[in-house]
Amino acid sequence: MQFRTRAIHVGHHADPHTGAVVPPIHLASTFVQPGAGEWGPYNYARSGNPTRNAVEEVVASLEGCGPGTDHPEGGALAFASGMAAIHGVTSSLKAGDHVLAGSDLYGGAYRLFHKVMNRAGVEVSLADATDLTAFEKGFRPNTRLVWVESPGNPRMSIVDLAAVAELAHKHGALAACDNTFATPVLTRPLELGLDIVMHSATKYYGGHSDLMGGLLAARDKAVYEDLKFIQNATGGIMDPLSCFLCSRGVKTLELRVREQCRSAQRLAEWLDQHPAIGRVLYAGLPAHPGHAIAKRQMQGGFGAMITFELSAGFEAGKRLCKATRLFQLAVSLGAVESLIEQPASMSHASYDAADRAKHGITDGMIRLSVGLEAYDDLQADLEQAIAAATR
Repeated sequence: MQFRTRAIHVGHHADPHTGAVVPPIHLASTFVQPGAGEWGPYNYARSGNPTRNAVEEVVASLEGCGPGTDHPEGGALAFASGMAAIHGVTSSLKAGDHVLAGSDLYGGAYRLFHKVMNRAGVEVSLADATDLTAFEKGFRPNTRLVWVESPGNPRMSIVDLAAVAELAHKHGALAACDNTFATPVLTRPLELGLDIVMHSATKYYGGHSDLMGGLLAARDKAVYEDLKFIQNATGGIMDPLSCFLCSRGVKTLELRVREQCRSAQRLAEWLDQHPAIGRVLYAGLPAHPGHAIAKRQMQGGFGAMITFELSAGFEAGKRLCKATRLFQLAVSLGAVESLIEQPASMSHASYDAADRAKHGITDGMIRLSVGLEAYDDLQADLEQAIAAATR
């Protein structure tokens, strides 16, 4: 079955008792067992829940792991948030291990890597993953995990995922990718050789700004089983209602992402020609340094996230964020409504100021999440906001 067909049908089984096309939400925290010491398919909701299993089944299919895929012994896991999912991966490490991460990195991941994992004795260093020669110099004898994003947040850098996976395996490390911006509609990292892919399900998977969740998919049985053990042992699971909402969102994932990409491409091209804009960071623009890799690695679009800078600077950027009417000033992304934010003061405020400057996160950056509104309305909104901010 094609991607969009699997998104609708895999894991979505009609209720055997009522015939309901939409499966019920199972809220039970515990399940009756056949006998003492005899276990049924479910025993305690932290360990497994039919509603959670349904979303994990469809995610595994879309990401390319689990039954019916090229990696049948792998699978997917649903966590309480994207950060809980990342923490699930880092919990597989031990004191003395080293993580090599890309330098274009979500602020929450940066905070976890530098201000939580260090307490457990895990070392983390950042390097430019778009420069493979420089990135390889970041490996150490104790490097056990490589963590990258593509497109990166917020600079929209593009990483050659297949090449990074090859480097990681050469040095005896697992390769993992935060694929939230690209979604499996555009990029499937497991098919490119990576071991683990992570998504904030709060974003495109859910698609409606009404759930919190995180997803992991792993192609190798041992890696998957270890992550599943950690999920159960630490308990950071996605709740049944969020699982239900995520399953609902998956059904329209491809249609939403394709349309959002079309609008984002047009907006990026328009912004790139606007006299008040200093630069536009979007892989769909031929001048973007990662354009060629993105064209090869992303299928049918370059994502719906755009970062740009106003020539007038930081204060003008703050005024722009307050002047939009359709683009709502809020963190998060990937839903049907368009959002705008200033990374330095919002999504990436957890970065140390020196690290923001070092890794190219300028104070004047503005990040857009392009939603499903009519393109002409979005362009008009930005036009009036830019005018208001720079007059």
